[in-house]
Amino acid sequence: MTTHDGEPIPSVTDATLADIAANGIWRGAGLDINPAVLAVAQALLAALQGTAAAAELPEELRELVGGVRGRAATAVRRVRVAEGTDLSVFEIRQNSAEPRPVVIVPAGWNPYGWLPFMVGYLSLAARGYHVLAYTPRGMGQPGKFYSSDGFIGVAGPDDWSDGSKMIDHAQEQFAPGKIGFMGLSYGSGISQLVAAHDPGDRVATVAALSTWGNLATSLYDHGTRHEKAAELLIGFTGAEEGQEAEKFDEETWRILQDFLAGRNMDDVVAWGTVRSPETYLDATNARGVPTFYSNTWHESLFPAREAIDVFERLTVPKHLSLWIGDHGAPEGAGITGVVTGIPFPGLLAPMFEAYAWLDHHLLGEAPEVADWPVVSSQVMFTYETVPTPIGRRITVPARREPLPSWASATTATEAWYLSGTDTDTDGTLSDKPATEWSRPFTVGHETTATAMDDIMKTGQKEWSGTPKPYDPAGFERDRLLVWSTPELSGGRRIRGTATLRLTVRVEAGDAATLVAYLFDAAPDGTARIVTHEPFTATDLTPGTERTVHWALQPTAYDLADGHRLVLVVNSRDQLYAFTGQQDSRITVTSTSGEEAVLQLPLG
Repeated sequence: MTTHDGEPIPSVTDATLADIAANGIWRGAGLDINPAVLAVAQALLAALQGTAAAAELPEELRELVGGVRGRAATAVRRVRVAEGTDLSVFEIRQNSAEPRPVVIVPAGWNPYGWLPFMVGYLSLAARGYHVLAYTPRGMGQPGKFYSSDGFIGVAGPDDWSDGSKMIDHAQEQFAPGKIGFMGLSYGSGISQLVAAHDPGDRVATVAALSTWGNLATSLYDHGTRHEKAAELLIGFTGAEEGQEAEKFDEETWRILQDFLAGRNMDDVVAWGTVRSPETYLDATNARGVPTFYSNTWHESLFPAREAIDVFERLTVPKHLSLWIGDHGAPEGAGITGVVTGIPFPGLLAPMFEAYAWLDHHLLGEAPEVADWPVVSSQVMFTYETVPTPIGRRITVPARREPLPSWASATTATEAWYLSGTDTDTDGTLSDKPATEWSRPFTVGHETTATAMDDIMKTGQKEWSGTPKPYDPAGFERDRLLVWSTPELSGGRRIRGTATLRLTVRVEAGDAATLVAYLFDAAPDGTARIVTHEPFTATDLTPGTERTVHWALQPTAYDLADGHRLVLVVNSRDQLYAFTGQQDSRITVTSTSGEEAVLQLPLG
């Protein structure tokens, strides 16, 4: 027995599902699909098509396949969207005489197109939906059945048109009652953009998972290029090594090269703005498309602030879930492998809620959705855990707070002024302004004060109960600066967006990247990250001071009684492009009237 590609069908056991529950979609550092995810997807497709026995699957997947085969038919086909451009499509058609809604699922950005998300499609079919999943143009490995023709335009106008062509195809195949879109990551942005642009205004609702609101600011904000995200995405299309350029349309490849080189950034921003749901909010609001968003606090591809900002401006029926972790971690297990088992409580909540949103707006079911808060914010690391041989396991899920809007999370602010001396000792955060101090450090080096060790994987561990530990005492004081509060009686409820203002002076060059991190330091000396954000100052004059200020990423974090806040500023993080004179020194100081200060949001 073989897969659709003629390969041996992978073995899928309870251990395979446990792997997905623990490790999610991603394997290793960066973007690489977990082999367990692919094994489940290939085995499910083979079982659906009758080329493998469903009996070889774990019970929960066996029951899912049996239920869908008893009520629906499946097909893999290619659908033409333009001359010479066919997209790979996977369909599940309900065997029902009455009209049923269809959920259209543009695949997330990955070399395997629609294939990895088979559990999600089957879960939708089990709820009574027709399903049409497709690989966006240009994505996938050459010659594979799940790959689509054409060139990648990164959610540009061709992708909007393709989405409308998928609606046309769904209407021909299924004659659906209503049409919804659900997408994870890349598919989430395409889903929103199709809903805003479809000429027939045919999209009844959107579920946008690990989504973006503004692609331009996801990649470039506060004058800083999110370089690692672009590098990883370029390498994750399914192109053969050295052939990456051939996957993209000419304009997109030029823009990506300009981005990586840090040139023509106005063009890059304009390109990203065209691909941003924010740009079309008037159309989305006028059409009244009910929209479900999810995002994560330590998101490495689409930072939470830009998604929240766009969500807040939606005037349609809407819901936003903010989760612990990184890109795709909350939704990963439920959309790729785990259906009914509960490896830890709360694991499947993100996908169950997305399905309930669709049920409410497409099937007229799930009446509880009407009473959901507009925003549900998970407070970082408030879960209870027990140790395991490979980390920790959640026994009680993290607390979630209902909010009428994200803006309402912040009810007060608290000013913590930076102070210091000309010695090598750390500075302090106090309630009184301080000037006439200066603190230099050497720039251009990554340090152990970093946003994450491994993109995706660090956040996946946060999601499953094992946040990254930090050692502030070991931070490299010659390459960064540290300020801290005393132990804080009563702790703090940090809710919202912290801002930082300070004055800088460079000794060489005309630009400088600064990265600010806020940590929670426990009495035993260990720490966890609360939030961070980079900022790049330009048009500097060596020896001349400039006051700068910027907003960190929003957060919901409870600082425990007796803990300290630790603020760190360095010049380089693996996520971002470095701008500045390598091995030169930057001096941070505080200017009278614009004293260096951290404004902490409280709720």
